[in-house]
Amino acid sequence: MPNSIGANMADTVLVTGVSGFIGGHIAAELSRRGYAVRGSVRSASRAAEVHAAMAAAGTDPTLLEICQLDLLSDEGWAAATAGCRFVLHVASPFVLTKLRDPQDLVRPAVDGTTRAVDAALRAGVQRVVVTSALATVQFAPARKGHLFTAADWTDPDDHRLNAYTVSKVKAERAAWEIADRYGARDRLAVINPGAVIGPLLSDDPGTSLTAIQQIMAGALPMIPDLRLPWVNVQDVADAHVEAMTSEAAGASRTIVATDPSSLTDVAAILRTRLPRESRKMPARAMPTWLTWLASMFEPQLRDNRWLIGLAQRFDHRPAEALLGRALRSIPDTIEETGRSLAERGLV
Repeated sequence: MPNSIGANMADTVLVTGVSGFIGGHIAAELSRRGYAVRGSVRSASRAAEVHAAMAAAGTDPTLLEICQLDLLSDEGWAAATAGCRFVLHVASPFVLTKLRDPQDLVRPAVDGTTRAVDAALRAGVQRVVVTSALATVQFAPARKGHLFTAADWTDPDDHRLNAYTVSKVKAERAAWEIADRYGARDRLAVINPGAVIGPLLSDDPGTSLTAIQQIMAGALPMIPDLRLPWVNVQDVADAHVEAMTSEAAGASRTIVATDPSSLTDVAAILRTRLPRESRKMPARAMPTWLTWLASMFEPQLRDNRWLIGLAQRFDHRPAEALLGRALRSIPDTIEETGRSLAERGLV
């Protein structure tokens, strides 16, 4: 078992962004372990949706307290963190349309993380866990075959990066700077997940599931050579919960991801395990050169251009040490994801 700094099961945990895919699974896992959960939403109108998601996860939705927080406003943060022993900052900027200015994504990511970590440390929480991203690691300069670890940092000034990656790097750096300012680096833990997939708790597929949703729905004529470091959402949720109390997680970044596998591999698993649900999938794989060409016109491919045909390796041993077990099977997770998308009529 991982070393633990202990916790009382009556402790309250603030989970920001509880209406999101990862946030919902984290809140459900906390509830299953007996924690009192306070979840933040951007709009109070989403409370019913969050309670429905908790019910879908098999937990009692009435035990979840809802509060309203905005990444771009100071209002409510002190009250939301008051009385909490732990804070999990999972919320990401809310963007519906194509960005004209990357700062429209970067600023709320950095400002929101700044507010969350500052409010948590001011409130005297024992540990604040920030959801970062593998993107803050995986685009660091490296030779072929390099094993990426928590010591690797993506350069936010690299002109090839998309706004999402820049926002994640700058937000995570802001979190560490605030912790250092308080002299409380050991009270901060960061989780760096890869492409998070798994069963849905609502009809919102989130970002990572979109790639699987698109190929299952036949939205693309061929399957692009896009390789992603998939990870089960329950592994990500468990890692956040363990990081609250783990001695080793303090002052550390933890990569929670597997080595990348391509959408072609994903499609093969879906065809074998879910043939009826996958009948709309294109039969042909898109060559790497054509995937690059298509990325000039297709936004999701363009935003993930560095992942086209890219083989990488990530050190997931610290994640497995934190969890006290191996990461979940990706083929099984892909099947679970496809089944969940089909059951909700999203493919």
